[in-house]
Amino acid sequence: MMKRRAILLALAALAVRQPASAETPGPASGVTTLRLHQMLPADAAFTRLGLQAWARAVEQDAGGRLRIEIHSGMELGGKPADLYDQARDGTVDLSWVVLGYTPGRFPATTTFELPFMVRSARATSQAFQSFCTLYCASAFGDVHVIAWHTHGPALIHASRPIASLDDLRGLRLRPGSAAIGQFLAAAGATTLAMPATQVYEALRSGQIDATTIPWSSEVNTSKPASDILHFHTAAGGPRGLYTQTFALVMNQAAYRRLPAPLRAVIDRHSGLAAARLFGQAMDESDRLGRTAALAHGDRLITLGPAETARWRQAAQPVIAAWRTAMQARGLEAGRLLARANALLDRAGRNEARHNEAQHNESGR
Repeated sequence: MMKRRAILLALAALAVRQPASAETPGPASGVTTLRLHQMLPADAAFTRLGLQAWARAVEQDAGGRLRIEIHSGMELGGKPADLYDQARDGTVDLSWVVLGYTPGRFPATTTFELPFMVRSARATSQAFQSFCTLYCASAFGDVHVIAWHTHGPALIHASRPIASLDDLRGLRLRPGSAAIGQFLAAAGATTLAMPATQVYEALRSGQIDATTIPWSSEVNTSKPASDILHFHTAAGGPRGLYTQTFALVMNQAAYRRLPAPLRAVIDRHSGLAAARLFGQAMDESDRLGRTAALAHGDRLITLGPAETARWRQAAQPVIAAWRTAMQARGLEAGRLLARANALLDRAGRNEARHNEAQHNESGR
């Protein structure tokens, strides 16, 4: 186990090591400090590639007049589910929030938590940001949203091979979202919900023998699941099994107190630009996590076209139940799903063009 952990840390450190920020401090009275609270460890890949990179970009753009102080691992107190309210209430200035940790609070965002509503994190985050700008703003009216984003395609990580829908029967599993939990339970798994930070101990104690997380969790937690689980199942095709949704949110009063030039800095590093950055950070974390997990002989199982189609068909009752729940809340489920799919397809096409351009550029 120690050797596996050493490989993970070495890969993460190699890829995410960056020079210290070269910000120029201004006069003490002219610097505004904003406290950002989040649940991941300070040395997690996403903390460094996503949140710290965003903070550095903001600080540099502000010319030393703005400082983002990141507090990791819930060091300011509370539980991960409290983070949104901490920003809303002004306990902190900014929070990075897992939206699924407060079920029912942000109903429209659950459109992207349905099975097979994810491409790469970069493409999906841009689609999710565009979607939420249209359909989610009212649910977030008590904070200032910097960006909405997602992680990359999640997999089933298990103590035994999962190569077909039938293999899910009897599996004791922690699902990453309510929707995927319903899907897996309907397929015969026994599901137990818990925050990602509790998964390792639940695995170690034998409480569960599988979990659904993206590869990025291998380098975003201090105790990766692949220390214990050595079989990893991914959906085939252009869309993954599911994703989880996130938001970086800011206290309204803290945003409004900023001088206009500093609000403009925050605005320049919000919206699609921030969603793209966070998506790319998740994709890179996925690459690191996958490389580390497979470096010591773990088995990756990718479902073939026929089996993937079978899983997608099995997900239809979950989507139907979601439609009913959305309609009961006065939301047009069909419209939400149609727009989300259209945005995902458009983001996929844009990503293909982006990748092709990068390939052509590197070949020159």
